[in-house]
Amino acid sequence: MKIYVVGGAVRDELLGLPVVDRDYVVVGATPEQMIKLGYKPVGKDFPVFLHPVTHEEYALARTERKTARGYHGFVFHAAPEVTLEQDLARRDLTINAIAKDAAGNLIDPHGGVADLKGGLLRHVGPAFVEDPVRILRVARFSARFDFAIAPQTMQLMRAMVADGEADALVAERAWRELVRGLMEARPARMMQVLHECDALARVMPEIDSLWASGDAAVMVAALDAAAQSGCELEVRFAVLTRSLDPLAVAALCNRLKAPADSRDLAMLAARHANVIVDAAAIDARTALELFNAADLWRRPARFTQLISTALVNEPDAGAARARLDRAQASAASVNAGIIAGATIDKSGIHDAVAAARLDALRRELGEHD
Repeated sequence: MKIYVVGGAVRDELLGLPVVDRDYVVVGATPEQMIKLGYKPVGKDFPVFLHPVTHEEYALARTERKTARGYHGFVFHAAPEVTLEQDLARRDLTINAIAKDAAGNLIDPHGGVADLKGGLLRHVGPAFVEDPVRILRVARFSARFDFAIAPQTMQLMRAMVADGEADALVAERAWRELVRGLMEARPARMMQVLHECDALARVMPEIDSLWASGDAAVMVAALDAAAQSGCELEVRFAVLTRSLDPLAVAALCNRLKAPADSRDLAMLAARHANVIVDAAAIDARTALELFNAADLWRRPARFTQLISTALVNEPDAGAARARLDRAQASAASVNAGIIAGATIDKSGIHDAVAAARLDALRRELGEHD
């Protein structure tokens, strides 16, 4: 039995990046042997085990065979006779098909080390076309490392899209890869790659439409600016979609089954981003309408996210943010509890609070004599 570190851990170590998780391939062992050694079986589709002490994943070397469309359409074969080279041959990119043995020696049958040095994303072999998720992964790795994509690999990705493989992507898997891509250093690069290989039109046609409308350049700059500012996922997703019509945002979120927090912020940004961008000259009534629509009173943290979404990469962001901050503070200073207690007709509490907030906003924004 031989054990090798494989995949991302080897890749990141060679790039001088922190290694968060290590995955191992075990060659020459059976599930029964692994269990006798204290490893805990956890794999559903193929034998994967957790180390009894470190709880890191150890998978038996395996091969796979395509049987149907989509990423579920595979038959796996794990047995002691499966070699390390066979296991590495099933992987997506050469930079992810490098192994390291216990002595520190690299096993690199597909030239992954050279591709790391050359900044190139290149597929391992023709089996790449069998898994549509790999299209998203290539785009995500491009966003992470800013590597070029080998022409042959881009050609295969386009062929997969043309053959309908991208249509087999399920929402949960597409959303998972999108989330990881949005949190990379250059998330807009993921969108550009998916557009170039025609997959964006299949997975996120609403975003792909930005290239036809001429809004893609603005989205690209804003999305990468959000990443550079360290914005959270919800903000990055809303920045991605903020140029879309609200109906298009709703359709995209429904297709991807986006979580409520991401969906809600994206919808707010689509409806109100333009008002926020022009907030340096916002009047009291418009400000109050914005605060009410965004539910500022109960969701102040989300309102802060909305401001960040709208103003990221905007040249006059400082003036707009300053006026909104002043308006928000003045409206928030109104004590709704005191007004409610002093209002005899309880049905008029809502109107009384709104009137007090509007009056405070007018004073703050200089609309009173």
